[in-house]
Amino acid sequence: MRQRIVRLALVGGVLFLALLLLTATCGGVGGGGGDGEPAKPAKPARRSTGPATRLDVPPEYTTARGWEVVGAGPEYAVSHTTGRLAYLVRAPGNRYRLRTLDTATGRAGWSGEAWRPPDPSRFPKLLTVAKDDRQYFVTWAYGRTGEGLESSGYFVSLDVYDVVDGARLRVEVPWTGAPVVTATGPDILISDGGADSVAVDPVDGEVTETAASALTYPKGCTACKQLTEVRGQTAGGLLLSGAREFWVRGGWFSRRTAPKGADPATGVPAAVAPGLVLATWRLAEGAERAATHRMWTVHDAESGTPVVSVECHAPEIEPGSRPRAVVSPSGGYLVAGNLAFDLKARKGFCFEDEGGAADLTLVSVTDGGSAYGVASVRDADEVLEDGGGGPVTMSFTTGEVEALPPNTRLPGTETSDTGVFRWTDRKDRLHLLGYPRVG
Repeated sequence: MRQRIVRLALVGGVLFLALLLLTATCGGVGGGGGDGEPAKPAKPARRSTGPATRLDVPPEYTTARGWEVVGAGPEYAVSHTTGRLAYLVRAPGNRYRLRTLDTATGRAGWSGEAWRPPDPSRFPKLLTVAKDDRQYFVTWAYGRTGEGLESSGYFVSLDVYDVVDGARLRVEVPWTGAPVVTATGPDILISDGGADSVAVDPVDGEVTETAASALTYPKGCTACKQLTEVRGQTAGGLLLSGAREFWVRGGWFSRRTAPKGADPATGVPAAVAPGLVLATWRLAEGAERAATHRMWTVHDAESGTPVVSVECHAPEIEPGSRPRAVVSPSGGYLVAGNLAFDLKARKGFCFEDEGGAADLTLVSVTDGGSAYGVASVRDADEVLEDGGGGPVTMSFTTGEVEALPPNTRLPGTETSDTGVFRWTDRKDRLHLLGYPRVG
């Protein structure tokens, strides 16, 4: 079924010239928007004194230079190809606005018009998606209102912005129940956490629904029809999993792409990143460590081909949640929980103590082969903002983990040789800080 509920916000040539004139007269692209709200000139990057806030950070970064944003929303998105960062701020009238900046200089980029989400009490979420060699920032929110729909039902509201110029596309998708919104493939995927899903094309807003009844299953896979779940999207189609085994609809099947040494009927996807799938497997029957260990493998999402594997102790109790996969900007490294993979050298690392328990959680990784994480802490996302735990750095060159001073803040990502850090002040305002890498 195809349906279109789309609003386009196109920037015409006359308006573009007007914006250029405004830039020349005001010294930068302002933060104003529609509804008669005046534009505010952008603040120049602080080069001499650096950010006002100077956190304790890993020695690879300097706090003497960089930039700082005060009062940002809880999430941000980064376009590594352009070095642009997007973040949300509150606007008058229970509205929100997307702003951007250049991570290398801190200079303000384009700023979107303010809009009111279905549930104005919560910050919308932020994603990045790429299709046809173009990148988009995506804000999404879920709620109920009668605006823009035939009836006042629940729906997912998407605002899709071209990373380069900020041209906006609005899409509203009727939806019942809590949505799961991801962007691992060429489209924006909305699912119910089960087998129903909708794909939204970021280029033109076309909406394509795939009901559970329309799914096809690999021949001979009875476990595929149990606990069927849409896990993400690949260039070849939807990625699905069952109680065991996983497949791409109309494409490859995990049983035929199992890594060497694994039981081919036991694969389960643990995390999905653009172009990659991290799966866990039982070892083949008769293997020396089959009773005590599991194999973790990174697969190419387009073909299902195994890229690199590592073995870890099997947990005594299956975790309630799977690790989040984080890929370096250029795609050479992947970290997930206590796992680290060098995708080019095809080398995997599993960090665990003598008893087999995970002893650290990695949260970010750079193109230079450095990963950052926390020892003995499971909720690493909170550590990125609030600090604490036992911060560590891991080198892909040596495979060694080194402890950092206790108060060290960790970068959530790095782009344009600039680490992005978060910190919340005593007024409960979130600060985003960019500190450049040195050396």
